[in-house]
Amino acid sequence: MVKFFGGPLTGASLGLSYVETVLLTVAGMMTSVVIFSVVGRAASKWFSARRRARRQPVFNKKSRRIVQVWQRFGVPGVAFLTPILLTPIFGTIVAALFGAPRKNIFIHMLWSAVFWSAILNLMVFEFGQVAQNMLVSIKLWFW
Repeated sequence: MVKFFGGPLTGASLGLSYVETVLLTVAGMMTSVVIFSVVGRAASKWFSARRRARRQPVFNKKSRRIVQVWQRFGVPGVAFLTPILLTPIFGTIVAALFGAPRKNIFIHMLWSAVFWSAILNLMVFEFGQVAQNMLVSIKLWFW
């Protein structure tokens, strides 16, 4: 739920099928999206108040990049980058912070979760055995 990359690795290590792992990875991300889209606005108000109290600058290098992505691509851009660069929690809070309607957040995060879950799980299921064989051969070589 917190880290998107953990789902495919965990599913493969538990012996789940590809479809089961994809569905569970999507369900984990969407659980975060539902929780933090509700909590997101309150969290952004708290974060803003904390920042003002500490007299921290509003913009830094990271926040400028997020604003650029938002201005260019909106909710679809943030949703696309959420599983691979942002965490589901941070991506949802960013979308809520910029005032995106919850319905748009859910729709865009759902297609993004399905897309990236299918790709990452495919990589783990197709190339995981190759990586495991390489690690075993390296281990045997050093012993």
